Amino acid sequence: MINRRLFAALALTALVATACGTDDKDAAVQPDGTVDLAQVTLRVGDQKGTALQALLESSGELKSVPYKIEWSQYTAGVPMLEAINSGAVDVGGVGNSPPVFAAAAKSSIKIVTGYYAGVAGQAVVVPKDSPLRAPGDLRGKKIAVTKGSSAHHHLLTLLTRNGLSFKDIEPQYLQPADALAALSTGRVDAWAIWDPYTAQAQQQANARILADGEGLINGDSFYVAGNGALDSKSRSAALRDLIGRIQRAHAWVNDHPEQWAQVFAQQTGLPPDVALLSVTRNKYRDHPLDAATIDGEQQVADAFSEAGLIPHKVTIPDFVDTRFNDLFPTAS
Repeated sequence: MINRRLFAALALTALVATACGTDDKDAAVQPDGTVDLAQVTLRVGDQKGTALQALLESSGELKSVPYKIEWSQYTAGVPMLEAINSGAVDVGGVGNSPPVFAAAAKSSIKIVTGYYAGVAGQAVVVPKDSPLRAPGDLRGKKIAVTKGSSAHHHLLTLLTRNGLSFKDIEPQYLQPADALAALSTGRVDAWAIWDPYTAQAQQQANARILADGEGLINGDSFYVAGNGALDSKSRSAALRDLIGRIQRAHAWVNDHPEQWAQVFAQQTGLPPDVALLSVTRNKYRDHPLDAATIDGEQQVADAFSEAGLIPHKVTIPDFVDTRFNDLFPTAS
């Protein structure tokens, strides 16, 4: 069933953001048209799963940043995109599904860059001694999942490939912490989730993976910006610089997984073995928003609309801004 209160809230904040418009006067833009980044503040959303602030700091990319960054923490992508849509945050990283739900609510957002983050950590997990052994066994079961998350799409795809639908299960829409507790106490039969929570379920709840994302999803995640930030010459310039720093930080993680795992554990409060498992099975690969990437995200959107999980079909290219594609070596 569609969460109509969620879409109503997103639609309302979309109207507020539209009414606010773009910057009336961009003080950081000099008379000659150049941008004084020292006068710019970029508001960045962060999640436990990405730990972007810690990642940039560990890789050295927060040194000598010419603009100010204000950080905000979120438990998942959907509430982060609500904040971006309302204008409270300029940009943040999410999985493949939150932009679809935001687009369905006609939010004032654009996907601005993409990266591959692996599929092994995207999984449906069950208790170790569960009788569930194959995806078909999920029929009639209570499955925890965060609404609008990448795990939501993974679960939908897994069910569809095995002749099932959301009507054949009892979805329990929970945030990660609540879902972990529900799985640990037997209140749900399975949990559809992403890393580092998949690793946390394996290491702390002794869960096993029933099915991961291999062959089901493309593993893409995205950074999404608000239209207000993109319409601002100064914040757009800061965003361009930030995207370059994120690319370099991703490359650093790929080359220093053990070092990053130690920092990741400290920043998130996760046990070191959980952090290391999550980090070592998810390699980053940044890429431009090319036709294949946009088509892949359109397929995600179509899957949700066909399943009746969003109120109408959305056109993903209307929510994509490719102005930063030139930052990627593989861009044409």
